[in-house]
Amino acid sequence: MKWGLLLLTLSNFLWAADAQFSGKRDLNVSAIIMFVLFVVATLGITYWAAKRTKTAKDFYTAGGGITGFQNGLAIAGDYMSAASFLGISGLVYLKGFDGLIYSIGFLVGWPIILFLVAEQLRNLGKYTFSDVASYRLQQTPIRVLAALGSLATVALYLIAQMVGAGQLIQILFGLDYEYAVIMVGILMILYVTFGGMLATTWVQIIKAVLLLSGASFMAIMIMYKVGFSFETLFSQAVAAKKSASIMAPGGLVSDPISAISLGIALMFGTAGLPHILMRFFTVSDAKEARKSVFFATGFIGYFYILTFIIGFGAIVLLTNDPTYLDPVKGGIIGGGNMSAIHTAHAIGGNLFLGFISAVAFATILAVVSGLTLAGASAVSHDLYANVFARGRVDEMTEMRVSKYSTIALGIVAIILGIAFEKQNIAFMVGLAFAIAASANFPILFLSMFWRKLTTKGAVWGGSLGLLTAVVLVVLSKAVWVDVLGNKTAIYAYGNPALFSMTIAFAGIWLFSLMDKSENAAKEIAAYDHQYIRSQTGIGAEGASSH
Repeated sequence: MKWGLLLLTLSNFLWAADAQFSGKRDLNVSAIIMFVLFVVATLGITYWAAKRTKTAKDFYTAGGGITGFQNGLAIAGDYMSAASFLGISGLVYLKGFDGLIYSIGFLVGWPIILFLVAEQLRNLGKYTFSDVASYRLQQTPIRVLAALGSLATVALYLIAQMVGAGQLIQILFGLDYEYAVIMVGILMILYVTFGGMLATTWVQIIKAVLLLSGASFMAIMIMYKVGFSFETLFSQAVAAKKSASIMAPGGLVSDPISAISLGIALMFGTAGLPHILMRFFTVSDAKEARKSVFFATGFIGYFYILTFIIGFGAIVLLTNDPTYLDPVKGGIIGGGNMSAIHTAHAIGGNLFLGFISAVAFATILAVVSGLTLAGASAVSHDLYANVFARGRVDEMTEMRVSKYSTIALGIVAIILGIAFEKQNIAFMVGLAFAIAASANFPILFLSMFWRKLTTKGAVWGGSLGLLTAVVLVVLSKAVWVDVLGNKTAIYAYGNPALFSMTIAFAGIWLFSLMDKSENAAKEIAAYDHQYIRSQTGIGAEGASSH
């Protein structure tokens, strides 16, 4: 019955799309065929995965049976999001050299995960990072705070993916933006609800292979057109823009506080992203977790080199070509986020455009699946199972709550995706990283490495960091002006991480030292046991009740 629902939804999607774009002369048939083939293929993966998803462990972590190489590729597929492929290339197209800030920033967080987080996380946790944060601390307040931080991060990250998806399907099918976002949200809900982590993992692996292949071809063809000379590429880009300013830093982030704040968010936020941290529970042990990071870092670093080339290639190929320019709104059709898609057409025509469009959709689908699963896990595993039910809940009920949460998150993602239509998706992900760096990372890091951390310190400091980050995001230009329509922003800088992360660490440190309670003494004494477990993996299966 549920698979009949899947097929019915797909047929309704195609029928509605046909009704929307019937009569349009610029319909890209090859792109639509590849898109539909990908949707059908992923439905097949979901069907296969659903038959193998019987327990909560299967749903949350694919049964822990993913290898280090597979997980590394899946992490790369999860991390190489629409913000990476569409957003960074769009930033390079619009701002030139400064787009490299995001490329480097997204990459530099991985050594932190490799050397500080991956092994300890796998040894201490079970399903979510809050298992680790609450290992020796009080379950209820820590899990509530971790869930709130996870949901805030997931919400902002989902906005970026939904905006990219909406703009992509809008160009591909000729649909209205709002209708495109709704359709993507429905598909996202179906994949995650029925397939769980196993389906999500294999969609991410397949998407990573396709994206790396397509981006490599794009970069090679761009370099071929300029004689494989970066000097020629950059000089032609300067000529196309009629300004050398695109090769100078400072166009995107002009003041030092914003630059430092952005760097902090991207560097430390990676180690606080709930959908990335969940992936380390899908492997069998800490050794495979370490391998995962090693392979993921290599794939991701290579990919960000490609996005930089693609962005400058877009400047050369699109800037003065009326085929890709919007005569009414100005700029390229669909906005800067679509520069990579148009570049694909300029390089390989409709056929390659169809391939890249399908890959970009796969990119978005893989990321939103991971995000939605992480958000649903925060609700079902952290809040429902361990806070409200206090661990006294059967697996089927927990999985049912997770699926209901998936539906709710999908609806929220659709609403927010429509509201934030005009935002650059790489910028929106930067804000998500800021919240992850302010709320999730400090608690996770200090719970593993600071003996004197107490529940009181983690709750007060983490809450201050989360609240500061959320308030400053709302008061920034991205929300206060661009979404809410006010004239000037109250918070003058683009990213809050410098202030919110500092407040979080300072608050955790201060309130932990001030806590002289009996519970605090027990939590400090329990650190030795936790440390041995984090280094050796010897102990109980998970950390759901300590």
